Amino acid sequence: MIALMRKYFITGLLVLVPLAITLWVLNLIIGTLDQSLLLLPPSLRPESLFGFNLPGIGTILTLVIIFVTGLVTQNFIGTRLLNLWEWLLQRIPVVNSIYSSVKQVSDTLLSSSGNAFRKAVLIQYPREGSWTIAFQTGVPGGDVKNHLMGDYISVYVPTTPNPTSGFFLMLKREDSIELAMSVDEALKYIVSMGVVAPGANKKPDQTITPAKLSDH
Repeated sequence: MIALMRKYFITGLLVLVPLAITLWVLNLIIGTLDQSLLLLPPSLRPESLFGFNLPGIGTILTLVIIFVTGLVTQNFIGTRLLNLWEWLLQRIPVVNSIYSSVKQVSDTLLSSSGNAFRKAVLIQYPREGSWTIAFQTGVPGGDVKNHLMGDYISVYVPTTPNPTSGFFLMLKREDSIELAMSVDEALKYIVSMGVVAPGANKKPDQTITPAKLSDH
């Protein structure tokens, strides 16, 4: 009887915990985006118009602001205004460092022409014979590439179950194996600590065999 009750309890947890976490994350995101309503005059906010708070209106407003900003900055006048704004920010000592760093990272990650986080690769880390999944972020640049002989790539090795922290490595391209899985599949595999395995849809030439591992 106790074993049966424990089985039902665990089954209920498996159903409700993912749902609760999903709702919590959505509430956090929507609550954050709804802060854009503070840009409106009090008379135009949902509390004044409808008599009660309406979650999600600020999210819609935020998406509209992002879309309009992108639309405006695509024309000549918008580009000039953006350049003027960045020029002003570059004259502020502390703000300049923060803004430049954040903008460079966002341009790299969000640009449709960039290659950051477009590939999942298998590398040996933290020691030879121990393998982990990493994301290719590009190739070494600046003065760093002058000290590296050969074809190198830059990778980000996320930690689990929190992938927002991790390690940045530069290694030879030949020491990595490109995986035939999407970034989403690789991320789920990492966050779940290997529990949620990706689909077995590897290409023949990318199948990891003992012979291929020994080559590395």
